[in-house]
Amino acid sequence: MAGGSGTRLWPASSSKNPKQFLPLSPEASFFDSAVERALGICGEAGDGRVIIIAGKTHIPRIIESCALLSEDKRKRLLLIPEPAAKSTAPAIACAVSYAGLAWGKDRNMLVLTSDHIIRPAALFYAGAARALDFAARGNLAVFGIPPRGPETGYGYIEAAEPLSLPGEQPPLDRAAPGGKVYRAASFREKPSRDQAEKYLAAGGFYWNSGMFAFSVPFILEEFRHGAPDIIRPFESLKAPGEAAYRTEGGLRILEEWPGLERAYGEAAPISFDYAIAEKCGSTVMVAAGFDWIDVGSWDEYAKLKTGAAPEVYLSASSDCFVDADIPVALCGVEDLIIAVRSGRDGNPPAVLVAKRGKTQMVKEIVEQIKAAGRTELL
Repeated sequence: MAGGSGTRLWPASSSKNPKQFLPLSPEASFFDSAVERALGICGEAGDGRVIIIAGKTHIPRIIESCALLSEDKRKRLLLIPEPAAKSTAPAIACAVSYAGLAWGKDRNMLVLTSDHIIRPAALFYAGAARALDFAARGNLAVFGIPPRGPETGYGYIEAAEPLSLPGEQPPLDRAAPGGKVYRAASFREKPSRDQAEKYLAAGGFYWNSGMFAFSVPFILEEFRHGAPDIIRPFESLKAPGEAAYRTEGGLRILEEWPGLERAYGEAAPISFDYAIAEKCGSTVMVAAGFDWIDVGSWDEYAKLKTGAAPEVYLSASSDCFVDADIPVALCGVEDLIIAVRSGRDGNPPAVLVAKRGKTQMVKEIVEQIKAAGRTELL
């Protein structure tokens, strides 16, 4: 899933240039890393495929990114442009319906995100294999992240008893979670600080990563039972003919899928968690043994971004992070995060100045911008 606007990193991230396309290093963006990660799950052999679901305005960025991949890798990719942003349940319904029509309904699928940092790759692949083992046996598998603190920006999963496959010894030790699987007892919404601290004290609660695994037949039945109004318009679609596709930069794009715009128009804007995961009676949680970072604020991005620094001049200033496309001078200041977009790329110019540790307040600024009717800034 490569949609979304990523306003938590405004003004660098916007609807035209969302977070997933921001650079993590001189060599790769969040999106670049995510595509490589998905391709790694497919492996060198076999018939694994990667479906990219993204907004139409992001097609040029995706083509530009994927053009850097080898021809063999590009052949495994398919881009489906969304007619409208309708949250994750319609996006997943779209991908599942396409996979069933184009490649057969005996597929197992992983739903991954394009704007997270996951490392090391080997541990992620091991966890993905574990999730797919359970998915193939009629379960919805979700990755749970062992919490590193009382985070209020994530949903939580309550883990129940440990599970194992036939012939396996049940894993009983919660202290070393990597690859262990539990019955998911409940999903909890983003909590208050006090409630998050209670989750940590109680143990057995994990951050909800938003990454899932399932088989196509299983999830279609879950949609039919729990969210029939979402899946019905997609199941009415026919397999697109060859004329529906185009190739640009070596990337195959589903240019015209008859009925897709209508299906999106009929589907409610709802998350997969609300529509399916929270209702499913066969949900298991794979405890992640890999590092997972959502990068939900400028404070986190400042710690992780590498590469050449912008042109910055300092006088009696310290501990400041600057992300700018024009020269910036700082005098007598400290502990600031400064993001400057000059507008030279055609987007509206904007500047953010925030104290370190306070960048979660950017979401309040975004709401003020919306209230002022200046959505072009976003």
